[in-house]
Amino acid sequence: MKIVPKIRCCDEKSACCKEAKRINLDFLYLDLSVCERCQSSSKNLDIAIDLLEPILNQLRYSIHIQKINVNTIELAHQYKFLSSPTIRINQIDIESDVTEDDCKSCGDLCGDSIDCRTFNYQNKQYHEPPVEMIIDEILKSIYQPKTIKEPENYQIPENLLKFYQNKNL
Repeated sequence: MKIVPKIRCCDEKSACCKEAKRINLDFLYLDLSVCERCQSSSKNLDIAIDLLEPILNQLRYSIHIQKINVNTIELAHQYKFLSSPTIRINQIDIESDVTEDDCKSCGDLCGDSIDCRTFNYQNKQYHEPPVEMIIDEILKSIYQPKTIKEPENYQIPENLLKFYQNKNL
């Protein structure tokens, strides 16, 4: 498992950071070396954070980012992973519905046809979450927080199961 934690704040030792309210952001993905959707999603996430960071600092929020390579079935269960890529803010997925279509990159990686996540934003479908969507969802987490809804009985989706099984062959 690869977890890349990032803590973004004005200055870790300053009083404002110690008093900051915390936003936890998890970026869950299958592959950053080959998958173009995961790569673009990671890049868009970084751009969104860079744009929002001065505003969050002024509002006394710190953002804690974990980039997690969900590369095993065990990790998929641990994180209740539904589709790649996924961005969660304070444990809540930025996309309420899981929609997918064929991802050539992940198919090439595991030697089979694999569907990866799509994102719906302002009545358009994207292969990676647009920067605007990520910014929107981070701000909503501050001003319109949602309640976490834990899935009752998580089962790894067939699509992910096929990816893990074929990748390990």
